[in-house]
Parts: sequence; C-alpha cells; structure tokens
Amino acid sequence: MSVDVPRRIVLLRHAKADWPQVSDHDRPLADRGRKDAPVAGRWLAGAGISPELTLCSTAVRTRETWKLVAPELPRRPRTVYEERLYEASLGELIALVNEVDDEIRNLMLVGHNPGVHALADALAGDAEGDSLARMNRSGYPTSSIAVLSLTGDWKSVEHGVATLAAFWSPHEA
Repeated sequence: MSVDVPRRIVLLRHAKADWPQVSDHDRPLADRGRKDAPVAGRWLAGAGISPELTLCSTAVRTRETWKLVAPELPRRPRTVYEERLYEASLGELIALVNEVDDEIRNLMLVGHNPGVHALADALAGDAEGDSLARMNRSGYPTSSIAVLSLTGDWKSVEHGVATLAAFWSPHEA
C-alpha cells in the first residue's frame, strides 16, 4: 500500500459517567451521557465520518457510549473491545494505532482522558482553523471528538504527523 494513502483517526472521549459505588472500570453513563452520546454519533454522520474499525475501551462507560453512537452512523464499523485502551498512556495509545492493519483507512478510538486528549494533541502537527486552540482550551470534555487526518501507514504514526481537521464538543458555545 502506498505511503501516501490518506487516513483518518477519530478520537471519541466517552460520554459523561456516573459515580456510583463501583470500581472505576464499571462506572456507567450518567443521564447526560446517555443524551450526549447519540448527539455525538449524529455529528459524526453529518460530518460524513464513517470509520471502518472502532477500537473501544472495555470500561462500561466507553462500551455504553459506543452502543449509543454506533446506531447513528450510516454503517456500523467492525468493533474491537480493547482492554489496553483503559488507562492507556500516550505511548500505549500510539503503540495501539501502530498495530492497526494498513487496509483500514478510517479508525476510531473510544477512550478516556487524559489519554485521548494527549493523543490528539501529540499527533496534531498542524490544525485547521481554531480547532487546536478550542480543543486545548476546552480540556476535551466528555463526548468530544477530534478528527485527525494523515498520510502514510499506521506503523509510522508518531508525534506531529497529523492535521487536526475538526474538534467537536456537545456543549460548545
């Protein structure tokens, strides 16, 4: 496959979670999260974003978020529930992206902060409009989405290789 193949990484932070007396991994979505997640899915569909593969953390809140986002998309991508996304560091997230098969052109990660924000910030060597400033000013709230575009193979994804094409948050003014 050519190294000039256009690719896209979509980073979705899980929707707002509740804080019941359960382990962090088992925290479910709060009411606001159940309302925001489908809105995020509709934004993705409206932006013409249709991932081929979604890697989703195994945490309850990320799985619930994905189950509310996916039906809003024009077609459901293959989904892999990936334990390594839970509490992943920036380096671990880049390593996961580096493992993706080069047949995949549009990848989505459904994960957690601070990891998804760190990954978006690290990969964004450039940005369209004020998307990078908005992302960093907002702190990457729950249900937020960063869309990064790049060329090359997944194994070569590293700091600064992508352009932050869009940043969306459900509660932006």
